[in-house]
Amino acid sequence: MNKVIIIGATSGIGKQLAQLYATNNWLVGVTGRRRALLDSLQKGFPDNILTECFDVTGKENVECMKNLIQQLGGLDLLIYNSGYGESSTSLNWEIDKNTTQINVNGFAEIVNFAFNYFVVEGKGHIAATSSIAAIRGNSFAPAYSASKAYMSNYLEGLYIKAYKLNLPVYITDIRPGFIKTKMAKGDGQFWVALVEKAAAQIYTGISRKKRKLYITKRWQLVAWLLNVIPIGFYKKIG
Repeated sequence: MNKVIIIGATSGIGKQLAQLYATNNWLVGVTGRRRALLDSLQKGFPDNILTECFDVTGKENVECMKNLIQQLGGLDLLIYNSGYGESSTSLNWEIDKNTTQINVNGFAEIVNFAFNYFVVEGKGHIAATSSIAAIRGNSFAPAYSASKAYMSNYLEGLYIKAYKLNLPVYITDIRPGFIKTKMAKGDGQFWVALVEKAAAQIYTGISRKKRKLYITKRWQLVAWLLNVIPIGFYKKIG
């Protein structure tokens, strides 16, 4: 039985992915801060889901990962889906600090551990949810777009590292646009996807070992436009 750990699975995309993998007969380790939600998820799939309750901003990330891997009896796939994002138009330090602790520090520690684990095992797959926001800076949420850019660049570095090591350690950068979850805030949202559709596309893309996933697929066009828009014009909209 294949084994996956999903970091941040108490709601939204993470929860939907956990249910998809469990339905497809994977052994699934789920994490999150809210024990009651983890227990509720496990009750739906008692034979396929195991839980580990912890906060990625804490000091026990690696120990909790080791414990969950031991419970699963190994690991084939890690999905880092924990994330935080709030508008910080007034450059609120508490918002920016929380964003960095979750999207940068927590992400890097757990993904670093997973990559080294897979190097020892000789194979594996890491997927992480960054964002379409990773492509350019944003005045509405500077730390959020910067943290997502960090994630994307870190993942690219691991992809290159795996290539140099000549190891089948696959890396998938998941870049959603607007998804109908609590994370989707503010006016002007468009192409908003339902969680079920987003999770289904992510599941399929990961199974195909895609390097980058734009969710939904049409956001690849936006990614291209953001890369070519001159900074002078972008300053008016970003």
